[in-house]
Amino acid sequence: MSGRADSDTDAEIADSETAAVQEAVQEAVQEAGQDEEPEAEPDDDADDPDDDDDAPDNDCGDPDGDDPAEDARRARWAAAGTGALLTLAGLAAALLRLTRPAPALVPAAYACGAVVCAGAAVLGSRGRTRRALWLLIVGTMVMALGDQFD
Repeated sequence: MSGRADSDTDAEIADSETAAVQEAVQEAVQEAGQDEEPEAEPDDDADDPDDDDDAPDNDCGDPDGDDPAEDARRARWAAAGTGALLTLAGLAAALLRLTRPAPALVPAAYACGAVVCAGAAVLGSRGRTRRALWLLIVGTMVMALGDQFD
């Protein structure tokens, strides 16, 4: 149980529960000796999300309204884009360090970090976003380590 009220209640069950409550109210009114129905009946149809034509259909039950496939697509694009950006930055830094007098280890570290970030971009585009994130972190750390040797 998720802790939310009616989180797993199907529409048919919810409608049958509503009908049972209305029948119980009518029976209570008849037993009390009143022939007329209560004046203020709650409009249960207004709370039913299936009847709203303007409401988006949420089959997954996500309270934010985000589609899990859309979230996965965004994660793939973010991993691939970040990997490509860090790859270009690492290669540019490696080329700049080659033109200046610096130890050979510095441009090599930037180039190795760029290669690792390129691998992260490939993994991210294929949906391996967790591994891509870790490779992005490692590639950035390798580039930062190369900057320490300068």
